[in-house]
Amino acid sequence: MSTTIENGSDKLKLTLPTGRIQDKVIRLLEQIGIAFLSTGRSYRPVCTDSTIITKMLKAQNIPALVGLGRHDCGFSGLDWIYEQNADVVELLDLGFDPVRIIAAMPEDLVDAHGKRGNTGRKLIVASEYERLAKDFIKQENLDAIYVHAFGATEALPPEDADIIIDNTSSGATLRQNRLKIIGELMKSSTRFIANKTAMENPVKRKKLEEMTMLMKSTILARNKVMIEMNVSADLFDKIVGDLPCMKAPTVSKLHNSDGYAVKIAVPSCDVPDLIPRLVKLGATDILEYKVEKIVP
Repeated sequence: MSTTIENGSDKLKLTLPTGRIQDKVIRLLEQIGIAFLSTGRSYRPVCTDSTIITKMLKAQNIPALVGLGRHDCGFSGLDWIYEQNADVVELLDLGFDPVRIIAAMPEDLVDAHGKRGNTGRKLIVASEYERLAKDFIKQENLDAIYVHAFGATEALPPEDADIIIDNTSSGATLRQNRLKIIGELMKSSTRFIANKTAMENPVKRKKLEEMTMLMKSTILARNKVMIEMNVSADLFDKIVGDLPCMKAPTVSKLHNSDGYAVKIAVPSCDVPDLIPRLVKLGATDILEYKVEKIVP
């Protein structure tokens, strides 16, 4: 097998999701140097990386097609990967669009203990998730029929379904439709996945591993900032001994001085409390700046 990425058979076939997660995925790829040129209404944007061939698909279609080898890699939710029983390698949890896959039913059919009330008839369980819904029916030993829903699943009860299996982030839509959660089937978020055969190709595997490493380092850096400060020698132990950081502060001697320059990477949420504390302890010339990537 050729080991040059310029060989057409070694070009990486990447699928981008359409819909709400597309902008987040494209932004992340741009941050690692992979950008796309719009071609109007085409589903085949041109990638600035000549070693990548791109096509856009609905996220629901990506796991099965990647598993079948029609594409080498792509992005989709864990819920759809499980739902399609896709034979893929999960490379990275991006953490985008976290949702819960839940079972819910009308409030007036749920008893005081949060359990399903007795309807006295065969239940209808509606969902876009056939595998998950049938799993739920079996696990709960329900006398129920599965009905495939095509969007707006929460609109079906009570006339057209007794229980729905759906995804939710805040639960607001469920509450608006007077539905109560009676079970959680799984948690899901956007994953970067690859075809198993593609991972056996040394050229594609190298590319996929590099992309994964860079995306992971970019995601890790998103909630971190770098704090840099000057610390005098007499205050060094008091200030540096209790600094939050990833592993240990970076310390260097100041030129022509008995002081030190100290750098730490910290969660951005800690900064409002941390900087006033550093000033009070005697740190000077404090700088805060963004971190683009963190490679552990």
